Amino acid sequence: MSIESDTTKPNKSRREEKRREGGVLMAKIGALETITTKEAEIAKEEAHPYAFHVSGPRNVVAPNWRDLINSSWKDPNHKRTVIACFIQAVYLLELDRQENRTEDALAPKWWLPFRYKLSQTLMDERDRSIYGAVLEWDRSAALADLIVIRPSGAPKAVLVLRGTLLKSPTIRRDIEDDLRFLAWESLRGSVRYKGALEALKSVATRYGSNNVCVAGHSLGAGFALQVGKALAKEGIYVDTHLFNPPSVSLAMSFKNIGEKAGFVWKRLKSMLPSSSEIQANSEEGEKTFSGGLKNWVSHFYGDKASAELKKWVPHLYVNNSDYICCYYTDPDGTDVNNGGNKENVGPINGQAAAKLFVMSKGKQKFLEAHGLEQWWSDDLELQMSLQNSKLISRQLRSLYSLPAPQKTPL
Repeated sequence: MSIESDTTKPNKSRREEKRREGGVLMAKIGALETITTKEAEIAKEEAHPYAFHVSGPRNVVAPNWRDLINSSWKDPNHKRTVIACFIQAVYLLELDRQENRTEDALAPKWWLPFRYKLSQTLMDERDRSIYGAVLEWDRSAALADLIVIRPSGAPKAVLVLRGTLLKSPTIRRDIEDDLRFLAWESLRGSVRYKGALEALKSVATRYGSNNVCVAGHSLGAGFALQVGKALAKEGIYVDTHLFNPPSVSLAMSFKNIGEKAGFVWKRLKSMLPSSSEIQANSEEGEKTFSGGLKNWVSHFYGDKASAELKKWVPHLYVNNSDYICCYYTDPDGTDVNNGGNKENVGPINGQAAAKLFVMSKGKQKFLEAHGLEQWWSDDLELQMSLQNSKLISRQLRSLYSLPAPQKTPL
C-alpha cells in the first residue's frame, strides 16, 4: 500500500501542474482575444467611411512654422479645401450625437489637423439637432507646433452650417426649411436663421469682420448667404463661401414669369400708336429695364457706393450637373471683362457680383454632383465664371435699395 501511495503522489502533482498550465494558457488566450477584439474595434472605427483619413483630402498640408513665411491660407485651393472640411465636421457633429459617439467621435478629426477648436455648437431648439458650429483658431495647439502667430489669411473664427441630413432625428426640420426656401426663396422665418445670425454677429463683434468667415453647404449655404447679406446691409462685410447653394424656388419662377410678361408688355406697348410724350416715356422705361441692376447704385448713390459694394463679394461653388444649384450659372447677358484678373471680380458699374466657381465634369449623378466631398478632391478643376449671374444679381439686389429715411429729432 505504501508503494502505491508513493507512486500516485507524483501523478497527482503532474495533473495539478497541467491544470494550472491549462488555466494560464486559457487566460492568455482570453487576453489575446480581448486585445484582438479591441484592435478590431479600433480598426473598424478607423475604417469608418466618414473618418478623416479615409474620405478626407489627401494632399492638404497641416499648418507649420513655414506658414509664418508663406501662408497656405493665401492659396484659394487650400482655403476652399479647409473650409469644406469644416462643414463636413458639422455634419459629423450631428451624426456623432445621433449615434452616441463621444471618445470615438469623428467630427474633431476634421478641424484638429488645421489647428482649430470647437467653441460653439448651434442647436435647433425644436429637435436638439446640431445644424452649425463656430470654430476658432487654437493658439495653444499652434504654439505646440512652433506656430507663434496665426498664418496670414487664416480666419480667427469660422461659422459653418450644414445642409439637409436625411436621418430620422433631424429630417423633419431640415425638409421644413428646404420647403420654406422652395416656396419663398427666404429662410428668415426659421429658428436656424436667427441662431446663425446671432452667432455671426457675435464673432464679428469679437474678432472683427475681417477676421471672420461664414460658410455652408446646400441648405446651409442658403442660410450662410442670407445671414451674410443681412450683415452686409449693416455695413459688416464677412468673407462668405457657399458650396452647392440652393437656386430653385417657386418664388424665383414666378419672378421670371413676371419679368418675361413685363418685357412682352413693353414690346407691345412700344408697337401701339402713342403721343410723343408717351413714346419718350416708353423709351426711357426700356432703357431703365435693359440697364437692370447696373444703374441701381450709380443712380441712387454714385460711384462711392459702387466702391463700397466690393467689400462683400461672396464665393459660390456650383456644379453644372447639380440641379439644385446649377441655375446660378445662368448669365444676365453681360460679359465681365476684368483684364484677365479672375480673382478680383467685383461689381461693375454698380452691378452685383460674386466669385462664381463652376465645376463641370460632364454628366454626373446627383448625389455626386451635390456632394461636399468633391470640393476637396485631388482632381478638382474649377472655372471662374466670366459672366454676371442673373440669380446672384437678384438675390443681392436688396443690398442696394434706398436706405430707410432717418427721423430728424424734434
